[in-house]
Amino acid sequence: MAPPWAPHLPEDILLQIFAALDVPDLACAGSVCSSWHGAYTSLCNLGRWKQQQTPCLLYTAKSRGQSAACLYSLAEKKAYTLALPDPPIRSRYLIGSAYGWIITADESSELDLLNPITGDQIALPSVTTMDHVKPIYNKNGVVKKYEVWRHNDNPSKIRVFGLRELRKSFFVKAFLSSDPSTGDYIVVLIHRFLSQLSFARSGDDHWTLLHPHEFVADCVFKVGILYVLTELQEIQAFDFSGPAVEQKLILDRIEIYYRYVRMYIVQAPCGDLLQIRVAYDHSASQPELDSMEEDEYFSEDDGLPCPAYSTSFEVCRVDLAARKRVKISSLDESVLFVGLGQSLCLHAEVYPQLKANHVYFTDDDGFMFLGANDRRRNIGVVSLSNTNIIENITSPQIWSNWPNPLWITPNPQKMNSAMGGSTEEVQAPSTSCRTFGFQHGWSVALLFLVFLLYVVAVSF
Repeated sequence: MAPPWAPHLPEDILLQIFAALDVPDLACAGSVCSSWHGAYTSLCNLGRWKQQQTPCLLYTAKSRGQSAACLYSLAEKKAYTLALPDPPIRSRYLIGSAYGWIITADESSELDLLNPITGDQIALPSVTTMDHVKPIYNKNGVVKKYEVWRHNDNPSKIRVFGLRELRKSFFVKAFLSSDPSTGDYIVVLIHRFLSQLSFARSGDDHWTLLHPHEFVADCVFKVGILYVLTELQEIQAFDFSGPAVEQKLILDRIEIYYRYVRMYIVQAPCGDLLQIRVAYDHSASQPELDSMEEDEYFSEDDGLPCPAYSTSFEVCRVDLAARKRVKISSLDESVLFVGLGQSLCLHAEVYPQLKANHVYFTDDDGFMFLGANDRRRNIGVVSLSNTNIIENITSPQIWSNWPNPLWITPNPQKMNSAMGGSTEEVQAPSTSCRTFGFQHGWSVALLFLVFLLYVVAVSF
C-alpha cells in the first residue's frame, strides 16, 4: 500500500522517478510499500538505476550494533544504516572495495565478497590454497592454526598464526576486475610477506601466485589489463585475457624508497593512468577517541606507533607512449578517491556534489592491521591547490575505530545465475535501512512531490 502522501502512480512513472535517485535513497524507497518495492525490483532487474553513483563512505559504529554498517552519502550529506549478513561486519577486516562490493576477512582469516546494498555474499577460495599458507589441524580434523612462510624461504623461517591472527599480518589490499554480480570477475590480492600478488578467477577453488613480483603498492584494472605499481614506482601490466597471464614492463623502477609514503595508481576519465604519492606524518598529534565509540575488544595498549596522517599529495600522469611520468599541479575538473578501496578518478561535471581538483581519502595505514585498531581513523578531503588544509568529510566528523572505513560506490545489482546466485526478484532492503533512511531522507518525498506538481502542471 502506498503512503498517504503519495497517491498510487503507474509503475512506469515510478521507474522514471527511481532512475534519478542515488542508490541509498533508492534502496530505502524500495522498502516503503509493495508498489514501490515492485518498481525498485523492476528497476534493478532491468539495470536501469542511475549509473553515475556518487561514492559513499562505508564504516561501522558501535552504537549501530555488531552486524550493521553505516553508509555516509556525499551526494545527500546524510547517513544510512544497513543490516548486513553474518559474520558480523564489526568482526571482519575490510581489505578492499570495488563495483559496490567489499572484500572482507573473517575471524578464521577466510575471505568473502559482500555487497552491502543487496546482502549478496560470495566465498573466495580458502586462504589455505595460497602458496605461502598451510593449515594445521587438531585431532578432530579441524583447522586450528596456519603455517606461513615467505616465497623461497627455508623451513626454519616458518611462522605459525592463530586463525584470527593471520589476517592481521598477511592481507594488505584486494582488487576486482569487474562487477561480481555478472559472475565473471578476477580478484587480485596484495599479501605478505613482501607485498606479493595472488589472484583467483570466478569459479576458481584456489589462489594463484603472480611471481616473482614483490613490494606491490597498488593496482588498477583498465580494459582487462591489471596495472601494478610497486613501492619503487615500477609499473607492470598483466593481461588476463588468455589461458596464461602475460606480463609487460611499462615503467622502470626508481631506486628510492619512501618510508612514510603511500602510492596509488588510477585511471582518469580521459583514459590516462595517474600515479598518486601521499606523504604521511607519524609525528602528528593523535586525536582523542570518542568514548562513545571506544571498543574494548580492540583497546589494548600495543605500543605501536600512531597511525600516519596525510600531509601532502603529489599526482603524476603516466605517459605510456613516452614511458615516463609527468607531474601535474592540477586535476582540473577531476576528483580522486584513495584509501583502502580501489582508487577512483571521476569528473566533477558528472558528479556535481563533489569538489573538482580535490582528493577524498581514507586510512590504509599498515599499523591498523598490526594492532592500532582503536585509534581514530584518518578521513578527509584536500584541494591539490593547497594541500596544507585538510577538510573533514562531515562536521563533526563521522568515523569509527574499527573496521577501517573505505569508499564504496553503491550497487543494487543482484547476482545472476552464473554465480549460482538467485535470479529471483531483488530482495527488499532491510528494515533498519528503511527506518533510518527515511528519518533523515525526506529528499525522496520531496522528489515525488515535485514530480507530481510537474505532472499536474503539464496536464493543464
